[in-house]
Amino acid sequence: MAIPPLAVSGVAVATLAILGLAVFACRRWRRGASPAPPPPASSQDDDINMPLISDNLDDYSVSSNSSTVDESGIRIDRIITSPKTHGIVGKGATYPTESHVIEGETHVIDVTNSKTEELYLGNTLKRPAVANGPTPDVKHIRRDSGESNHNGTIPDIIVGSNLALEVIAGPSHGINHYMQSGNKSMLPMTLGRVPPSHLVLKDSEVSGKHAQIDWNANKLKWEIVDMGSLNGTFLNSRSVNHPDVGSRRWGEPAELADGDIITLGSSSKVSVQIELQNQQPVGVGIASDPMTARRTGKKLHMEDVSCCQYPLIGVEKFGLFGIFDGHGGDGAAIAASRILPQNIANILSQQETKERVLSCHSASDVLRHAFALTEAALHHQYEGCTATILLIWFDQNEDCFAQCANLGDSACIMSVNGEIITMTEDHRVVSTTERARMANSGQPLKDGESRICGLNLGRMLGDKFLKEQDSRFSSEPYVSQAVRMTKACLASALIASDGLWDVISANRAAQLVLEGKQKYSEQKTSADKVAHHVLSEARKLRTKDNTSVIFVDLDTLRSDP
Repeated sequence: MAIPPLAVSGVAVATLAILGLAVFACRRWRRGASPAPPPPASSQDDDINMPLISDNLDDYSVSSNSSTVDESGIRIDRIITSPKTHGIVGKGATYPTESHVIEGETHVIDVTNSKTEELYLGNTLKRPAVANGPTPDVKHIRRDSGESNHNGTIPDIIVGSNLALEVIAGPSHGINHYMQSGNKSMLPMTLGRVPPSHLVLKDSEVSGKHAQIDWNANKLKWEIVDMGSLNGTFLNSRSVNHPDVGSRRWGEPAELADGDIITLGSSSKVSVQIELQNQQPVGVGIASDPMTARRTGKKLHMEDVSCCQYPLIGVEKFGLFGIFDGHGGDGAAIAASRILPQNIANILSQQETKERVLSCHSASDVLRHAFALTEAALHHQYEGCTATILLIWFDQNEDCFAQCANLGDSACIMSVNGEIITMTEDHRVVSTTERARMANSGQPLKDGESRICGLNLGRMLGDKFLKEQDSRFSSEPYVSQAVRMTKACLASALIASDGLWDVISANRAAQLVLEGKQKYSEQKTSADKVAHHVLSEARKLRTKDNTSVIFVDLDTLRSDP
């Protein structure tokens, strides 16, 4: 029977289709399976932002036992006391536990009698669970300061200088003037015959505005410039006025050095005494690392700034150490690290205030006022920073006092005779303290809300634009209660940005300090070695954020001449 032509055509089409599929399959087999489609762009960012350790610290080997012995055989008591939440026994009395210090309240450490609990550092290290879902980026970030002096490998140690002028010859013999490089309100200073010159010399050869002295922050040098005087300005008998004498044009700046003699005209001579604070004190170690991005392997931009002033410029027996962790750039951190220490120095330079701190054993009012002045002086709209500072001072008996103030999530702990004391409070939005503060203000956070305007901090310096957008942001610092350490105490302090506390507990940090002190005790730079020893542990654990560490050996500071 004959086959219909239509059926033949159908069979032919089906055969061609099968052959085509077979050829395509063979070509696919020869080339290998096609690659999987790329993941969404956000997945990489989510992975980078994902914590390197679980938010549940119980998942890790950092134990909360009362003591531990690590591989080196070093034993350390793992006890943490918070001046904020726990009374510390001193002189037979237990002090109240308010979060703000009552003026005059002091804590004398008595390790043998004090009852303590095992806590994590000011709620900073025990990271509460964050709500699921993508984390929004920080909004409105724009660099507006143009300031950056980080090379990504070393900390920015803020230094300063004191300049003392004394008229040693001429009609105004005996008068003097004192300046601090960080006190911008008094700079530049003018030498002249009439007010408003800062140093007024009643000499007919001195012009009304004769010469000007200013601090060159780029060169870290004091400089003098002739302001077009009629009778000239001489530095160590060398003329520094404009070559065109009588033109009333300003001369070129000339650097000043300790021991120089400035001559105005022919008879008025001014001696120069300079005290530079450009050396790191013995007993203080500073280390920092911008760290490396997990995916790209590139160094992160360094936004941490470390500050070290001991003694505090113009204030004997006082010292200040601090870390400022910037976000949106390093401009606000750099500015705050210079303004805040200067504000504290200015306040304590008033003799009445200094004596009140020494007699009441508390600088809480000083610290709060200095933070308020600093916030008012910052004009960074789109940059902000944390601020964690430790103020120390010694009384006439050489007892040491320490008090901390902080905004943000950098933290400070102290170790006194093996007892770990919390000195800071956590101000991330997810922290218990911040949620309570916002709830008390009538603007509670919603369930699962972990950021405000894209930022995970509730308190910081700067960020003026964000603070205009949401009133829940605050610049009110937490101020710890003062801790007193007698000469018999063995004491040290550790300040670090959140890059350390993201991967290391307070207990482990204290253990690393103890290891470092024992390992490098015979070296002149032992404090620096200890700081780097702590930093290396964070690097080994692959922290994903800038990390800065300041180690302060209070025993060495006490004994250092």
